[in-house]
Amino acid sequence: MPQQVQIIGGGLAGSEAAWQLAQAGIPVRLSEMRGGGGMTPAHQTDGLAELVCSNSFRSDDAENNAVGLLHAEMRALDSLIMAAADSHRVPAGSALAVDRDGFSREVTDRICAHPLIETVRERVDALPASGPAIVATGPLTSPGLAEAIRAATTSEALAFFDAIAPIVHRDSIDMDICWFQSRWDKGDTKDYINCPLDRDQYLAFRQGLLDGEKTEFREWEKETPYFEGCMPIEVMAERGEDTLRFGPMKPVGLTDPRTGRRAYAVVQLRQDNALGTLWNMVGFQTKLKHAEQVRLFRTIPGLENAEFARLGGLHRNTFINAPRLLDRTLRLNASPNVRFAGQITGCEGYVESAAVGLLAGRFAAAEVRGETVHLPPAETALGALLFHITGGADEASYQPMNVNFGLFPPIEGRAKKAERKKLYTQRARLALAEWQGLSEPA
Repeated sequence: MPQQVQIIGGGLAGSEAAWQLAQAGIPVRLSEMRGGGGMTPAHQTDGLAELVCSNSFRSDDAENNAVGLLHAEMRALDSLIMAAADSHRVPAGSALAVDRDGFSREVTDRICAHPLIETVRERVDALPASGPAIVATGPLTSPGLAEAIRAATTSEALAFFDAIAPIVHRDSIDMDICWFQSRWDKGDTKDYINCPLDRDQYLAFRQGLLDGEKTEFREWEKETPYFEGCMPIEVMAERGEDTLRFGPMKPVGLTDPRTGRRAYAVVQLRQDNALGTLWNMVGFQTKLKHAEQVRLFRTIPGLENAEFARLGGLHRNTFINAPRLLDRTLRLNASPNVRFAGQITGCEGYVESAAVGLLAGRFAAAEVRGETVHLPPAETALGALLFHITGGADEASYQPMNVNFGLFPPIEGRAKKAERKKLYTQRARLALAEWQGLSEPA
């Protein structure tokens, strides 16, 4: 039997890494503190791969979108996370959104049923001194383990705040005021509930965001920045009167079927579970106090009697300076037996986190088998993301990053803007196929 690999953390990255290792015939000990007496400020269950923020994996367009391309590459590599997401998909237009409970349950069931994965509910507060290991504890790493990482790297971990959007019970939404339509009117589907606001309602709502009572920061949190891709709505409101109308409340393409007119601003909700009983307020992550959220969000037309399954929240995310601390195969320079995976490496997003877990699992499997570790080509979404977090980014200004075409090597020659994205994805598919031939075991 090959040497066992320990994985610390049962989130998206840890679950994916465990799956990749076990499918390659490598035994795994998966340590997850939830269910063993520990919990985080953001999680609500002890399920593996629990989604703590949005239920969306973002665009599933593999021809024109970098994250959609990443979806396709992970599917081609037997990703557990993508398989579970596809099994529990809910309507969201061109986006891949999932029933969060069903998704987590499937990942948990398949991990726990795998004969080569030993799932242990325990908190780990030290880096393994020997033997192959993967740290995938995510942005909510326990204080003990975070301190052990600092001690091993002699480097301060970076941190930023991530905010959570509220979830509303469908039967509490007034559909005499709201209507179904696609987000920004893309396509013919009607996957979003739209709540219209006129100018006076919008300005009053914005003022309520500015005046509302916010969560207070501890002293050590005050200098922690926000991640731009998950900005609290009240912070956006501070940036200008029309910032929200050109952001999450953008009314483009949305026409009220009762009046035939476009609203001044629109709040959109996206289905959050398979039953369609829970709906997520899109882009409404917030640090308002809970009572203030209920009061203010019920001023939105159609949500006057809204009942909330979950209110918005705020949690502090921690990540390491990966370009400085990790080698190209995600090993910690100071302790090469340890790899890092997921959001703790500074990648941002569910899919990106799972993708780095997939790579860490495959790299560890090759190493345990005594095989050459082949890096994915930089022309692929997997390779572009990997190279960014392990050296492509500037160490001095390293910040969380979603996958995007700006991380890919430029396309040679001239191409029209509309054609460039397809050139990126076509090139990536060819590069992935070539890499698969190298990285798959004989």
